[in-house]
Amino acid sequence: MRAVVIGAGSWGTAFARLLALAGHRVHLWARRPELVRVLREIRENPDYLPGISLPETIEFTAELGEALAWAEAAFFAVPSIALGEVAERAAPHVPPEIPLVSLAKGLEPGTGRRMSQVLGEALPGRPLFILSGPCHAEEVARDHPTAVALAGEDTALGERLQRVLMTPRFRVYLSDDLLGVEYCGAIKNVLAIGAGISDGLGYGDNTRAALITRGLAELARLGRAVGARPETFYGLAGLGDLVVTATSDHSRNRRVGLRIGRGEPLGEILSGMRMVAEGVHTSRLVHALAEKLGVELPLCEAVYRVLHLGEPPRAQIDRLMLRPPKYEH
Repeated sequence: MRAVVIGAGSWGTAFARLLALAGHRVHLWARRPELVRVLREIRENPDYLPGISLPETIEFTAELGEALAWAEAAFFAVPSIALGEVAERAAPHVPPEIPLVSLAKGLEPGTGRRMSQVLGEALPGRPLFILSGPCHAEEVARDHPTAVALAGEDTALGERLQRVLMTPRFRVYLSDDLLGVEYCGAIKNVLAIGAGISDGLGYGDNTRAALITRGLAELARLGRAVGARPETFYGLAGLGDLVVTATSDHSRNRRVGLRIGRGEPLGEILSGMRMVAEGVHTSRLVHALAEKLGVELPLCEAVYRVLHLGEPPRAQIDRLMLRPPKYEH
């Protein structure tokens, strides 16, 4: 397969390496020409994946047209905040009918559009897929066994993509629940911030387990309200990604929560970050969506109150624990 990966952050770089080692011809597009020069010279991404050697079969470019002209599939590895702008820039160069795969997990700030909606509006007529699940770039780049979900409506094409993406260390499961996989990838980031806040406050395994388990219930509750399939939320894109994002030191969203729990101001945390913590803006969008649909999401609401209303984290823990008694299911 001739593939282009758009976005040379940690996940885009790791995914380009994965494709190249699987025998595919890969172009990796980076926004900054100076990064392209470094990638060509040392075949390593020192900004995002230091110490990881990149195969000679990867071509690096800052020209979207050059990258896309010959592609048989395009993988978009840019944050949700930038996907619309990049997709519009790419539109004149994307060959007709090639599959577009989003590697981003989030909702577009301001509009709340899912990544498939962003791509579909900028690049109409192409089949759309989302690749999601517990897949930290740092571990994929080191060939740790990883399993993910590939979701799209064209299942025949999805099966072909599934086969070409599989490696002895990267296993792909197919789903036709595009809606559910996308909402899983977005909402788990909000819950991971909550888990990080708990850790930062000094709470332990009991609290973290409760947050993950009841967070999964919220994930499924909102999923049902938007029309997703319930089983999606208990699979790789839901439970799998929630566990890894809420517990791993690689997780940017958990790290944001950890620092908030330790008393650091949100603005100071974000200003010093090189990479995007999607859960911060997603929490505002999830709050608005839950209100619109009349869905109760206590944990997501608590994270929203801490991030955007400036309420103390410990007060939110008390509010959650003192809610009226309920049945678990």
